Amino acid sequence: MLIREATQSDFEKIWPIFREIASAGDTYAYPRDVTKEDGKKLWMDKPRKTFVAESEKGILGTYYIKTNHSGPGSHVCNCGYMVPPTSRGKGVATAMCEHSQQIARELGYEAMQFNFVASTNEGAVRLWQKLGFEIVGRLPRAFKHPLKGNVDAFVMYKWLKTKEGKNF
Repeated sequence: MLIREATQSDFEKIWPIFREIASAGDTYAYPRDVTKEDGKKLWMDKPRKTFVAESEKGILGTYYIKTNHSGPGSHVCNCGYMVPPTSRGKGVATAMCEHSQQIARELGYEAMQFNFVASTNEGAVRLWQKLGFEIVGRLPRAFKHPLKGNVDAFVMYKWLKTKEGKNF
């Protein structure tokens, strides 16, 4: 598997993944009927960088990295990851999250925060915790799951530097 920065032309292959995950409505707070144009803005244009994980079979997953807040919060980044069902269970999300932490350090970020992780997305919560992220906040009934109704959303956080200022 190779993880590389996405090009604008990659969006044609990212879009089916994005559309499938957004339309399911069970992990991302995007409109379930998001348009391709809006999807491109959300995934390719607004983030600082977007990446794809690929093999000889094609794109296995994608992620973005962006500054979470400006000003005094600009040292914290935010990432979003999408892995289609056909690529799950193969280490793609793990590889992309590890890659994103390295990219975050290279870009000068000191921490990474996931703002809105649906509590029902148990696989992601378990993986993020395994990779050192902590649940630092719970937003009661903040995520409207299409089957389970209003469920909690988590804020998850990981400090990427040691107290001495060195990268982990």
